[in-house]
Amino acid sequence: MAVLRRLARHPPGSPQPANDFPRGTLVSVVTGLNGEPERDVVAVGRIGPARGVRGDVFVQPWTDDPADRFAPGSVLRTDPVEAGPLTVEVANLGGSKLVVHFAGVEDRTAAEGLHGVRLMVPAAQRAALEDPDEFYASDLVGLMARTASGTQLGTVRDVLNLAGAEYLVLDAGGHEQLVPFVAAIVPTVDVAGGVVVVDPPDGLFDL
Repeated sequence: MAVLRRLARHPPGSPQPANDFPRGTLVSVVTGLNGEPERDVVAVGRIGPARGVRGDVFVQPWTDDPADRFAPGSVLRTDPVEAGPLTVEVANLGGSKLVVHFAGVEDRTAAEGLHGVRLMVPAAQRAALEDPDEFYASDLVGLMARTASGTQLGTVRDVLNLAGAEYLVLDAGGHEQLVPFVAAIVPTVDVAGGVVVVDPPDGLFDL
């Protein structure tokens, strides 16, 4: 699972937030039937196209340690649930390409049927984070952003990485608002309480 580190401030030259930013690296979480994030499971990858004719598939990993998460013998839950669970039989990581063979997927037709399936693990399997400025990205999605005075700004819908800088993507009254994920602007992250406190600089929000 992707881990975000909250810096004191973004390095010089980092992109400044704007509503028309191009999409960058998006962190995915699993949503339940009501559209809310599922807190007991997190997505660690998505199955891509088939590779070859023997049932291998490309996988887009959403984890900081794909070699460990997709180690042979790993059992992964799926979304949709009827596609799994899937057991990793062989995984080969070369550069940014991850090729996986799942047990029981023996031909290209079966592999193509898995295209787009998301792969999940229980959130409890994640390692504990010792640094108070590190957070699992999936824990941030669904939190309510508000100011210190209590004004609600919107719900964290996604987490975005642009040029090495992290942003919270808020659903702010029907439009998308990017908030730099730095301590100077996001001084408080209360995952248990479901809240992030934002201290927006002039011009970030039209409050």
